[in-house]
Order: sequence, then structure tokens, then C-alpha cells
Amino acid sequence: MPPALHGWPAEGSRQAGLLARLDIHEPEDLIVHLPLRYEDETRLTPIAQTRPGETAQIEGEVISCEITQPRRQLRARVRDDSGGEMIARWINFYASLQKQLAPGRRLRLFGEVRDGFFGIEMVHPRLRPVEKNEALPQTLTPVYPTTAGLGQAALRRLIGLALENLPLDDPLPAAIRRRLDLPGFAEAIRLLHRPPPEIDARALETRAHPAWRRIKFDELLVQQLSLRRAYNARRLHQAVRLAPQGTLTRALLEHLPFTLTAAQRRVTEEIAVDLAAPHPMQRLLQGDVGSGKTIVAACAMLQAAENGWQAALMAPTEILAEQHHRKLGAWLAPLGIDIAWLAGNRKKRARAAELERLRSGECLLAVGTHALIEDPVDLPRLALAVIDEQHRFGVRQRLALREKGASGARPHMLMMSATPIPRTLAMTHYADLDISLLDESPPGRTPVRTRLASTARRGEIIARLKTACLAGRQAYWVCPLIEESEALQLKTALETRETLETALPELRIGLIHGRLKSEEKAAVMAAFAAGELHILVATTVIEVGVDVPRASLMIIEHAERFGLAQLHQLRGRIGRGAARSTCILIYGQPLSEAARARLKVIYEQNDGFAIAREDLRIRGPGEFIGARQSGLPLLRYADLDTDAEMIETARELAEELLATAPQAADKLLARWLGGREALLRA
Repeated sequence: MPPALHGWPAEGSRQAGLLARLDIHEPEDLIVHLPLRYEDETRLTPIAQTRPGETAQIEGEVISCEITQPRRQLRARVRDDSGGEMIARWINFYASLQKQLAPGRRLRLFGEVRDGFFGIEMVHPRLRPVEKNEALPQTLTPVYPTTAGLGQAALRRLIGLALENLPLDDPLPAAIRRRLDLPGFAEAIRLLHRPPPEIDARALETRAHPAWRRIKFDELLVQQLSLRRAYNARRLHQAVRLAPQGTLTRALLEHLPFTLTAAQRRVTEEIAVDLAAPHPMQRLLQGDVGSGKTIVAACAMLQAAENGWQAALMAPTEILAEQHHRKLGAWLAPLGIDIAWLAGNRKKRARAAELERLRSGECLLAVGTHALIEDPVDLPRLALAVIDEQHRFGVRQRLALREKGASGARPHMLMMSATPIPRTLAMTHYADLDISLLDESPPGRTPVRTRLASTARRGEIIARLKTACLAGRQAYWVCPLIEESEALQLKTALETRETLETALPELRIGLIHGRLKSEEKAAVMAAFAAGELHILVATTVIEVGVDVPRASLMIIEHAERFGLAQLHQLRGRIGRGAARSTCILIYGQPLSEAARARLKVIYEQNDGFAIAREDLRIRGPGEFIGARQSGLPLLRYADLDTDAEMIETARELAEELLATAPQAADKLLARWLGGREALLRA
């Protein structure tokens, strides 16, 4: 039971709801809700010594207060003991504020000093009535993250009660603290909530102070503990043992028109060992664009099939799912293996037939979109679930596929991602998974040249496009990302096709976008893959999985609107054949600093991991994590870039505590996560 706290809001109250928005559910959560910044209310500045642009605290007596017109404002004149005067004014106010500003009242005002029409002023300063010679605070005033409706005063009061009444015991043994040169928890937490005025402000602001170091280390340690415990908990579940038979997988490798790279062989072996274990595999297969993840997945699925069990591959879009189905079908047809296909575009009778084949166990392999996890789909012998572009699925969707598994056992899970995950992110947010890495491209892939061009050179680019297509090459023209309006994006795509058809009447131009019906998308992609179209005008629906070896030119309009991961994924659609491939990024002016930085990275780098590291630095971890785990403890205070050296230490200590001091691990998890750790066990 969490400790009781006098003054804690009643369950279901408005204040309890506001605290929940801040992820404060129990009194102990208040202790680790730390300030964003601090304000110095330990000193008073005489009005005569204040300077415009500076933040100051003054104390004085209200000389006059009135509501002015025509723009309704509340304006008070305040005079301090040195005779200096200042105007305080409020544009938005309640009648109660005017009562507080009655002439003769003594106040402290805190805010930014400005030059005003009637002299120096503060606009909407923080106000506190005081008595003459009332003592000043002895510590800096914390400013906490909050939400609309929950003021700083209410938060400070609750956090103050928590600090005074709740235990601040330290779960980390003293020997470990000495070894890691960390201050005690109580010492660190009290200092961060109530820092003395003489503290090194720079160290506090940059979170380099030893007290911040302790909090950040605890946060990293708790993340490692929770994810490792989730990992260990999964290994207690039963799974079907899929021992490598070698029959189908060996036959597949003999029929392939290419040989596996060393990286593909290594990863295939890692997965084969996992599948033979009696507990469910939970593995993330990551590899850069074009590194050959699909054949690795095919080998894993065949390992299930040769043991008489089912395997299913789920992809986020119909284009990608259909491509997987087509590619796997071509590889497995010589082995006499059929693959069920489930997607929203299937006719009712064909879908019913596929469902029956899966339900009866006649068909062992299935490929599809989220249609695979719908209620009518029965996979009674499902032993392996493969999820492509896993970050595009929410945790509930992945769990729904897992629940299709054989009764009494959980299926093995293989998640794939073409967005390379930087090492620091893999060590923290993905510490509950085993990770396999495809770090080698198949032979025959040609590096893609990247060129930058402003919109002023659009005519030159169209001329270059014509030359390339008449020489037998194919091209993508990707329309700009318009996040606020899908309809506007579609309009742009239609206009782009019309412009190109007018400029290039001798070329055949297709169009693909998100609003096309599934069969229409499939028909356009099939025509492009067959070489019947020279140019494919597209929105970002072609971002992942599209594989047309003859396409060797990619033009991306308004590339400055795209993220680094998107640009790298789009560029990865070319360079899949023998022809030298070029990606032209058209950008509009003026460029923001962030857009300039992104274009510089994508121009200079072809290495997906180098690009991912830069993406992490620029945008933070959110984009990589996606909706991977609703209960995942995200980092509030630690930074994967500046605090990278602590991650390995936290990882090692997590293993040590779980093995030798599980009670200390329990206390740490309870303090930082409360009851939310259960979400990680999913």
C-alpha cells in the first residue's frame, strides 16, 4: 500500500485528475516530480536598481489601483521603502485581484521588468501579500512541470507535504553509492526541490550537479530493472519448441538465385537457436534499408512449418504486406508451400476460404495486414509471429497477434525494423528484447548518390528525368508532406502528375496515394514493377517495402518537410538494381536551421545507423519508440546523449541487484513506477 498523505486529493476529484495528467497517481510520485527551473525569491531588489529585461523581486506598498479604459486593464502603482515607484498591470484579471491591490497593502511582486509608457513596469507579475519585515525564503523557488488548472502554489504545497511526511530511505546500498560516487537519495532529492541560494546555478540548470546525476542514474537503473524483469518474466512462459529440421530451410537456400550474406547467416542461426527453446523468443531484427530482412524472416517461418506449426507475418500497409506475400510466394512455390493472404481488399468468398484453410491447419504460413488480428482469424497452431516495421503497430495490436497462439503456449515473436536503432536507445528502451543486427548489404547493391537542388531548378530536374526515362530507367517523384491536410496532399499529387504529363507527353506516368482502393494501389504498383510506367508520382505510401530494381531515380519535393528517417527510407527504394542510382532532394527557401541540419546529414550520410544517431540527437527517442509499449518507463531526466556513460553502469548494476538484492530493486521500482510496472509484463 502506498503511504497515506494528509492533504492528498480524494480519488475521483478534479485535482486528482489533474495530477494524473502529470503521471502523479500516488503520494510517492510527488517526490520524483522535479522542477523544470528555479526562481530566486531569496532577495529583494530596490525598484531604483531594477533594469528592463531582468527578472526581479520587489517589495512595496500599493499607492493606487484602478481599472483603465478603453482597453480594460488593472493598473497598480507600487512604491518601495527607498522611494522608487513601479507600475504593475494585468490585462486579464478577476475582481479578487483588485481587492488584493487595495491602496496601503504591502506586497511582493516577482516578474520581468519592462520599459512602459508610465515608467518601468511588470506585466502579470506573481503577487504575494506580506507583512513589513516578513522573512524571505531561504531556498530557491522551484517551478514544476504542470497542466492547465493546477497552479504552482498547489503543486509546491503537495510536494512540500510529501517531502516532510513520506520516507526518503535509500534503496541503493551505501557500498554501491561509494563505488559509483553518488550522493544519498534523500540528500539529492531535498536539494533539487529546495536548493540553497548559493548553489552553483549553472550546474543546476544544465543538470550537471551531483544531485541531478543521482536522480538520472536512478531513472536509468529503474528502466533497466523494469525491462530486465519483463524480459525474465516472459521467459517463464511456455512456447512450442521448433527444433531446426533443416528440410525446408535447406531446400529454400538451394533454390534461391542468391547466397546469404555472412550477416544474414549469423542472424538466421541466432533466430533458429531461439525458436528451439521452450520459452518464447522476443527478438528485434534490425537492419538498414535493403539489408535483406525478408529472407531471414522466411527462414524462421519455414522452421515453424517444417515442425508442423503455423507462422504469420503482419505488415503495417497493404502495399508492404502484398509485396511480402509475392516475394515469399516466389521463393516457396518451388517447395510446394502455399501462403495464405489476408488483407482488407480480399473478396468475402476468397477471405472465407483463406480463413478456413488457416483454421483447419491445412495452411501453415500466412501474410497480411492488421486483418490478421481480427476476431474471425483462427490460427490454432500459431507458433511464430513476425511483425514488420514493428514501431508502426501499437502494443495492443502486437498482443492481439500473440493471443492467436496455440492454447497454453505463447508464440515466438520476431519484430523487424528498417529504422536502425542507435546503441544507446537499444540499451535503454529496448533492453527487454534480444537484438539481431543485419550490418551488411547484399552484393550487387549500388550506393545511392544524393543531390540537393532548390525549387528554382525544377525545370532542369524534369529535363534530367526525361533523359533518364527515355534511356530505359524508371523514377519515383515523391510529393511534399502536408501533415495538416491529407486532401491538400492528394491535390498536390494530382497537380504534380498533370504538370509532368504536360511536360513529358512521351512518358507513361502513374499515381499512387493513400486514398486509392487497395486493388487500385496494387494495380499501379504492379504496372510500375512490370516496367509499364516510366514515372510513379507518389505520396509517402511508398516509404517502406516497395522493391522495383529498375527504378534508379528518386525525386523528393520539399524534402525539408520530411524527417531524417523518412528521407532515408524513401531513398532506400532505389539502388536495388545494377544501374547507378540518384536521389534528388528539392528544397524550398528559406530553410530553417533544423531543416538545413537534416538535409546536410542525409546528403553526407548513406549509413542508416549514422543517420539514426543524428536523428536521435535532433529529435529525441520518441520517433524510434513509436507506440511500442504503453507502460514503457520513458526517461524524464536522463539524456541518452549527455548521460550515455551511465547507461552501461546502470545495466550492469540492474543485473547485480536482481541477482543479489532483489528487495532493493523492488523498492526502486515502487518509488519510480508505482503500479505501472505491470504494463511491461505484456
